[in-house]
Amino acid sequence: MTLTLGTGPFGQTPAGVFNDAVAVDGRVIWWEDSPRRVRGILGQETVVDSRRVKLLHESGLLPRWYFPREDVREDLLDATDRHTHCPIKGDASYFSVHLGDRVAENAVWTYPKPLEGAPALDGHLSFDFAALERAGHRPPARSLPRLDVRATSRRVRVSVAGRQVADSTRAVVLFETGLPPRWYLPREDVDSSVLRPDETTTACAYKGTASYYAVEVDGRVEKGIAWFYPEPEREVAPIVDRICFLDEGVDMEIDGEAQKRPVTPFSPR
Repeated sequence: MTLTLGTGPFGQTPAGVFNDAVAVDGRVIWWEDSPRRVRGILGQETVVDSRRVKLLHESGLLPRWYFPREDVREDLLDATDRHTHCPIKGDASYFSVHLGDRVAENAVWTYPKPLEGAPALDGHLSFDFAALERAGHRPPARSLPRLDVRATSRRVRVSVAGRQVADSTRAVVLFETGLPPRWYLPREDVDSSVLRPDETTTACAYKGTASYYAVEVDGRVEKGIAWFYPEPEREVAPIVDRICFLDEGVDMEIDGEAQKRPVTPFSPR
């Protein structure tokens, strides 16, 4: 099971309730102290370094680290005009991290006056670690993850806007807890003429850092639907440098059978 999917405790149809959870409008949050030392680095400067980090779980969202203000280099933070509202936590204010010419925009947020149901947020800040260059520990993507990688001879065809962009019988399929199977294809079986440079990157605690391609078909550019792992974690080494297409954003056939587009409540990488 996972924390944020299906019948998990923070899923859409939870099968149980945590006694320590705080419920607001059907949503819940739950804090836990972490034994980890967590650091975030931009350039050569350590922006946050804490042994008192807390992990916040929330319905439908991935866990987030929250740090005591005393463990954050607030002299590197500049307040921005960005504000967001959460019905369970309150109004968040944002900061950018400035270090010389380096800027991580809106990478830090806090709840100056958290709502009654979320008092533990007071005096804590959270980071978008994807905006920093290094993190000692990234928040866990979910509980009890399981990843299996298998070579397959099944025929995988991928189309975008009616044009076939990949055709392979040499795929590697990755099965990951809570996500649909992901089909990683050799580059030779992908039409490279439709791939365009994309500066997007995402980080997965279990697979590593993904780089992206945009896909252009008939003048229309689709971003965020093709990615690869140039240096994947050891557990998923067979996917190295193979290209994967987002099932939710393309038309896919497996052995000639059209696949129904899955629906996932968070980033599917």
